[in-house]
Amino acid sequence: MRQIILKGRPDGMPSLDTFQFINEDVPDRNQDEVLLKTLYLSVDPYMRGRMSDEPSYVKPFEVGKPLNGRIIAQVIESKVDKLKEGDIVTGIFPWQEYIVAFPNELRRLDVHELPISSALGVLGTPGLTAYFGMYHIGEPKEGETVVVSSAAGAVGSIAGQLAQKRGARVVGIVGSRTKADYIIETLGFDDAVNYKNEDVGKGLKTKCPDGIDVYFENVGGEISDDVWPLLNTFARVPLCGAISAYNLASDEEDIGTRVQWPFLKARIKMQGFIVGDYSEHFSDAYKELTQLVKKDELHFEETILEGFDRVPEAFIGLFSGDNIGKQLVKVAEPDK
Repeated sequence: MRQIILKGRPDGMPSLDTFQFINEDVPDRNQDEVLLKTLYLSVDPYMRGRMSDEPSYVKPFEVGKPLNGRIIAQVIESKVDKLKEGDIVTGIFPWQEYIVAFPNELRRLDVHELPISSALGVLGTPGLTAYFGMYHIGEPKEGETVVVSSAAGAVGSIAGQLAQKRGARVVGIVGSRTKADYIIETLGFDDAVNYKNEDVGKGLKTKCPDGIDVYFENVGGEISDDVWPLLNTFARVPLCGAISAYNLASDEEDIGTRVQWPFLKARIKMQGFIVGDYSEHFSDAYKELTQLVKKDELHFEETILEGFDRVPEAFIGLFSGDNIGKQLVKVAEPDK
């Protein structure tokens, strides 16, 4: 089987040379383990942080060792009671074509007749991240204005729609005309600002005439600097990510507006979070998200590249805005 290891820590934007494919024997399975075939593999922006060796909330990837993340796989060998051959499961595992795992490391999937890939998107970590960031921190109210950056991405596209469920007016910040059309025409956002061909500050002033009550922060950098002056008193800022700074070289600094004094005057709340903070509420969130999707009240998109060899390409593409919705790699078809 093939496996992808971290060849070296990138200084700036990762390249194809950051990754190395190696051939390994398919792992031996013990009596209390199952053998899995990888079907789908998730690539996510947070993984860029794990490529550096700076302290963070999650352990860095090791140079010379496999990268890992959430995957969807099929059980192809099992002698344990909890799982049978053919079961579709998900878990966090190395980037490789076959995996040996204990049953307690896996969750059997039930996506309620949706594509199994949705377990890595709208019914997976991105959907949960949008749910908890928007509902537990952002707390949008009817008639308020919500702005979402990276609004056509896996998290932002869900977060904006969830805000609308609470009666908010939602404006998305995107990087192309295609994405602007997508979030307005398909997702139902009220308006969009395309940061690549218009001034973000001026666009937001025009499209958010009553100011901004909730800013779902995914990007950081100059885009967010344009948002801060428009935040209303008691605005809330769920801090999900800052992708604009993920690929800064070691000699670059992420310098921007100092927000302490204006935030103090306006009593603005900014809170960073990771989805694991809300694990005790996962069941309720899954239930609500599933019902919304089944009733066609929550829309999602997946950008899927096919083939294990395209994993590095898919990951690098996250930082150039190639994807709409959740970026996935399809590694193999499930056995019938």
